[in-house]
Amino acid sequence: MASEITRVEWIWKDGEFIRWEDATVHILSHSVQFGSSLFEGVRCYATPRGPAIFRLDAHLRRLRDSCRIYRMQPSYTVEQLAEGCRDVIRRNELEECYLRPMLVRGYGAVGMNPVASPVETYLVCWPWGAYLGADALERGIDAGVSSWQRQEPNTYPAFAKAAGNYLNSQLMKVEALANGFAEAIALGPGGLVSEGSGQNLFLVRDGAVITP
Repeated sequence: MASEITRVEWIWKDGEFIRWEDATVHILSHSVQFGSSLFEGVRCYATPRGPAIFRLDAHLRRLRDSCRIYRMQPSYTVEQLAEGCRDVIRRNELEECYLRPMLVRGYGAVGMNPVASPVETYLVCWPWGAYLGADALERGIDAGVSSWQRQEPNTYPAFAKAAGNYLNSQLMKVEALANGFAEAIALGPGGLVSEGSGQNLFLVRDGAVITP
């Protein structure tokens, strides 16, 4: 069963708070037509000292690097975005949540040159438990090697966390579910293990943690 987003009340958009239901984009925005949006996925954990965001600065620096790769000019510094992330969690009174900073190209350009589309910035958070469900942490899951592979690095940049990249992941996930698995294992262009459809893979070998 597909998981659903748990709504909260407030979303940070370009320095202001807007209601959840007011966070809309035009159907012909460049991000809807061509997948030209960038994002990060960050976890915030409840601790005895209050909510703690995991490696927020590192995530936001990667978002900034994604902007450079796709020539999207951000309107806010890493420091301003970090403060906005903390603000939106406080505004929604969440102790633990998933946090998604996003930059999207809005309505304007009609073709492949996106520069006429304004860049809009959103900081969104909502409660989200274990990615594959609470039972997966205790019992594990069944995963299958996907027939779809990750893209060659000279096709489109995997270093940028862009929405369009995840069409490849969707193919893997849907195929895995159709074949009776909970998750897919992706291989890289050379046939070596790469990652899951939407997560990293780790192996414990001789007491050491290894990841591709």
